Amino acid sequence: MTALNVAVLCGSLQRPSRTLVLCEALLAKIGEHRTIVPHVVEIAQIGRTLGACLKYDELPPEIVTHLSAVVSADILIAASPVYSATYTGMFKHFIDFVGMDALAGKPTLLAATGGSPLHGLMIDQLMRPLFAMKQALTLPIGVYATESDFTDYRITSPGLEKRIALAVDLALPFLPLSD
Repeated sequence: MTALNVAVLCGSLQRPSRTLVLCEALLAKIGEHRTIVPHVVEIAQIGRTLGACLKYDELPPEIVTHLSAVVSADILIAASPVYSATYTGMFKHFIDFVGMDALAGKPTLLAATGGSPLHGLMIDQLMRPLFAMKQALTLPIGVYATESDFTDYRITSPGLEKRIALAVDLALPFLPLSD
C-alpha cells in the first residue's frame, strides 16, 4: 500500500499549542484509515526565520523544504489559532510563499482554535477564501475548537472528537487511492 503524504501547517506562534494538538489529532485520525508519512510545519519553530524573509530567494533551505512538503503532499491540514479575528500573520506569510496554483486541486482540511465559539466562522470566512485563491480543494468541513475542548493541552471534549472523525470521514473520498 502506498503511504499518503500528509503535510500539516500549524500556524500557532507558541508551544504548547492547542492548535498543534488539534492538528495531531486530525493526523492520527487519518492514520487510522491510511498509512501516512507526516510532515509537520510549526510556525512556532520557524516564525522568526520566516519573518525575516521578504522574497522567496531569501528563504533558508529549511523553509524551502517545508514549502516543498506542503506543495507535494497528498493532503494538507492547515490550522491556525484565531488572533484578532483571523489566522496568524506568520501563517499567512508562509502561505504567501506558496505559488498561486501550487495547491491546485490539493485536498485541504481546514482547522482553527480560539477562545470563543464566536470565532468559529473564521474557517469559512477567512481561511477558505485564502486557500481558494491558491486553487486548493478545501474539504467540506473545517474543525473548530475552543479552549473548553481541551484540558492541559489534551482533547477532552467528545464533541470535538466527533467533529474530527466527521471531517476525516468526509475527507477520505478526496484522497488519492492506495495501491
